[in-house]
Order: sequence, then C-alpha cells, then structure tokens
Amino acid sequence: MRYLTDEDFELASRFLFLSMAMVVIRQDRNYVQNGAFKIKEPYIKLLEKMVSEASIERRKLKMVMRQKNMQIVTLNKNDSFSSFLFLCQGREEKRNYFNPAIRNKVEVIVQELMLKALQPYQQIDAGAKT
Repeated sequence: MRYLTDEDFELASRFLFLSMAMVVIRQDRNYVQNGAFKIKEPYIKLLEKMVSEASIERRKLKMVMRQKNMQIVTLNKNDSFSSFLFLCQGREEKRNYFNPAIRNKVEVIVQELMLKALQPYQQIDAGAKT
C-alpha cells in the first residue's frame, strides 16, 4: 500500500539514488587516479564536475526533504535485494529493490550527470565549428 504521495516518493527516491551515484563516481575517480591511465586529468576533471553537479542537486533535494520532514532509512541489504524505509510527515513506507534495478537507476543518473558535466564543452565545440 502506498502511504507517500507520488511527488514525495519521487523526491526521496531521487535523493537515494543520487547519493548512490555520488559514491560510484567517487570510487571511479579513485580508480582513474590510481589506474594505469596515460592521461588522467581530463577524466578526473569530468568526474569531479559530475560530483559537483550531483552535490548541488542533492543539497536542494535535502533542503526540500527537511522542509517536508522526510527521511530515508536503510533497513537491510543482501545479495539480491535492498530494503529502505521512507518516512514523511508521520507516514512510512517500506520499499524493497532488486539490486540490479538499483544499479540501472544509478547508471541512468550517472549518465545524466555526465551529459550535464560535458555541456559546456559541447557548446565550445559547436561554436568552433561555425
């Protein structure tokens, strides 16, 4: 049964998966930093810009969640599923997620952040071609 409104659920789930995406991007940055890349700087700058964009969005989401008295609690994780409790203004809703589904949601957010981080370079590139 749904106890949260669609809007509240969208807000909280975006916050949850964006937070996970930030962890993935930071891990990737460490892999690039410590990896055998010949030219690391462009990749590191891209990943840092992605984390910056994600931090800005996450900060805004956190502010709205605080105003609505919302929280997300991790209940448990195993090899197949992860459970989260969404709390909002005295209502609570437990959600179970299939871990590969979480991975897909996080991957979509990472792609969104990558496109957002690359936008200034695409505009410069487009201006150089004309």
